[in-house]
Amino acid sequence: MKGAVHSIESMGLVDGPGIRTVVFLQGCRLRCRFCHNPDTWQLSCGEQMTPEALMQKIRRFKPYFARSGGGVTFSGGEPLLQPEFLLEMLRLLKQEHIHTCLDTAGVGLGDYTEILRHTDLILYDVKHVTESGYLDMTGQPMDQTQAFLGEAQRLGVPLWVRHVLVPGLTDGRAHLAQLKRFVDSLQHVQRVELLPYHLLGVHKYETMRLPYSLSGVPAMDQEKAAQLQEEFFPQFPST
Repeated sequence: MKGAVHSIESMGLVDGPGIRTVVFLQGCRLRCRFCHNPDTWQLSCGEQMTPEALMQKIRRFKPYFARSGGGVTFSGGEPLLQPEFLLEMLRLLKQEHIHTCLDTAGVGLGDYTEILRHTDLILYDVKHVTESGYLDMTGQPMDQTQAFLGEAQRLGVPLWVRHVLVPGLTDGRAHLAQLKRFVDSLQHVQRVELLPYHLLGVHKYETMRLPYSLSGVPAMDQEKAAQLQEEFFPQFPST
């Protein structure tokens, strides 16, 4: 068994608790308008790695995990598009008592039950809160992410909810009020993060000769994002 790995961040500080190794896996079925990693979309790209080869890289950082309460986060792309490889990695990590985290939009392949049973934390990316808005933002319907979230709720996996604030699209107060109602309907939510839209990945579209649907949209003002975080989710202050 091998997985397609886009890249590895050895000392991540924002994708889960503590110091983390963040493994970015190839493949994603969504085409989010604000995506800054279009180079992760194709499953056929990336470095082919066995689970044990990846574990060898991860083990070097176990002392940092232990001291900081950190661990390993799988991101992408969408890690759920490589379910067999992901599950094997999660099993190996749990055998070594390493905290596991899944950064996901919940749109992958197959049955998520065993994956979620080996996951300590989900960074759940909420792309939009209405069916029409979700379709416009991602190019896909909501049913698959809803199924994933339903299984995560059934199993009681802790959630950090994340939502990108795009000026003129997802930063309005009416929209954020809908988001708040959605979050309030969930269980096991430990944190909510409103993330400011940025322009750091725009150059990738130019290099890959891909159209960028948010051309001309400015980056989200970080101070305004912090104010909206305080207004709508004061129990989860911005970090």
